[in-house]
Amino acid sequence: MDNNALVSVKQRYGIIGNSPLLNRALEVALRVAPTDLTVLITGESGVGKEFFPKVIHDYSARKHSNKYVAVNCGAIPEGTIDSELFGHEKGAFTGAVEARKGYFEEADGGTIFLDEVGELPLATQVRLLRVLQTGEFMRVGSAKVQKTNVRVVAATNSNLMKAIADGRFREDLYYRLNTVPIIVPALRERPEDIHLLFRRFATEVATQYKMPPIALNAEARALLENYYWRGNIRQLKNVAEQISAIEESRDITPQILAKYLVDETSAASPSVTQSAKVEDMNSERELLYKILFDMRSDINDLKRMLADLHSGYSSYRSTPAPTEQKEVRALLPHASTHAPVVEEVYAEGEVVEEVAREMTKADMQREQIIKALRRNGGSRRAAAVELFMSERTLYRKIKELNIEE
Repeated sequence: MDNNALVSVKQRYGIIGNSPLLNRALEVALRVAPTDLTVLITGESGVGKEFFPKVIHDYSARKHSNKYVAVNCGAIPEGTIDSELFGHEKGAFTGAVEARKGYFEEADGGTIFLDEVGELPLATQVRLLRVLQTGEFMRVGSAKVQKTNVRVVAATNSNLMKAIADGRFREDLYYRLNTVPIIVPALRERPEDIHLLFRRFATEVATQYKMPPIALNAEARALLENYYWRGNIRQLKNVAEQISAIEESRDITPQILAKYLVDETSAASPSVTQSAKVEDMNSERELLYKILFDMRSDINDLKRMLADLHSGYSSYRSTPAPTEQKEVRALLPHASTHAPVVEEVYAEGEVVEEVAREMTKADMQREQIIKALRRNGGSRRAAAVELFMSERTLYRKIKELNIEE
């Protein structure tokens, strides 16, 4: 594609960077724009996915309709999402005092951008699939089929293939949305653009608040470009604004810059580190309580089974039969590696329980998290609810304890 066209798009939308991955994503957007094909934009949070649907709409014939509707699917409650997207009739539900058009009706003839499409409930996914297949929909509370002519551009930072495997996203909808994929690169994948973006943000802050702009020396620039940038462009802008507002010196050294860079192994920012620690403590306490209750139940069951086994044996028999041993060890399915190994010793009619190895705190947490993930089919969200912790905390624990999902 003509390089001048890319330069023109970047200037029009304020897109900074010359990374080949970024240029490729823009090229695909420009080439697919004149068609009516559905586009799925994927990329991490904070990479700038929101620019691409605007580019696609503005470079299409639909731009003349002036109908461009952006919907954040993750911000709409599940109970009202159908009404927001497809409209409702008067009296369709409590509070529906009048009929209302939905976004698909409002965007007729234009483009609708469905951000965070991976957060749509399954029932809404069925409705969306019908729109994509036939252009038909029904308002909530109505039996009348309506038609709409919209171009759908969707975006997500979720792994939709994993969501399909977990039963949270329809596979047929995925392939309808993913007619043309656009992958927006993470900031760490375009290191040549990091300093350009930082200078842009620093200059904007300096201009807005009438202060001299900050500048990085060579060592600070190297640190900036080699940082992981978990929060991508959004995090970079935040760092540039903080340094501009707080630091008295306008010449930024690596020592100054390092104060504003979060430890790459942590998902938390400096402002929430303390609250994250409190959350971790609360989560660990709840998890340990659950482990202790489960262990107490297991031990009581084990004692009852040992007593039953012992009562059926003569006093001279020293070990239970192999099949009964299996029944005992079934109560401790991971006894060989993590849980305490209970050895039964029969002597003079008495049963002695010996704990061969004690579990550490980390062992107990690891075992409980693995069990919760298995019970919930690998769903971190459901496992986090069962373990009384946030999904973010569970993700951190999985990494800390080297749990393979």
